[in-house]
Amino acid sequence: HPIGLIQIWLFVFLLIGVFGLLISMFLFNGGGEVVGSEESARSLGLTGLLFISILGVVGGLVATYVYNNNRFYLTNESVIQEIQNTIFSKHEQTVSLQNIEDASYEQHGILPHMLNYGRIRLSTEGDETTYRFSYVANPKHHIAVLNNAVEAFKNGRPVHDG
Repeated sequence: HPIGLIQIWLFVFLLIGVFGLLISMFLFNGGGEVVGSEESARSLGLTGLLFISILGVVGGLVATYVYNNNRFYLTNESVIQEIQNTIFSKHEQTVSLQNIEDASYEQHGILPHMLNYGRIRLSTEGDETTYRFSYVANPKHHIAVLNNAVEAFKNGRPVHDG
């Protein structure tokens, strides 16, 4: 769901704004007069703000890349979750539809209900592992499709997308 990206970029812009405010507070002493040499202070302040802005945007781009590379696939035999932890760390989890004991979703708060996103949770038999996938758009629909696939697989019927 796009809400995860919005949170990333709101944080980046908030961080840049706070540092911009702090830099301007240090450059100007209460009365609007520039501390020290006016030209060098402004230059140093703008350079610092530019550096922090570039660092924030690069951090936001990395976080966006990581967020967008988390995937959840449903096949006719299994559920595959690709998890991108960092820019250089990724792993995959595969669960057979046969092993899924419980599949559910949750939406907590006003925003998830208004924007129709939530978290999917899968519990498996045996090792009692729980798999979670956050920021799923339309989780009620996706969990219905997943539950239908699990039931169809366990009963030997073909799996159809609903």
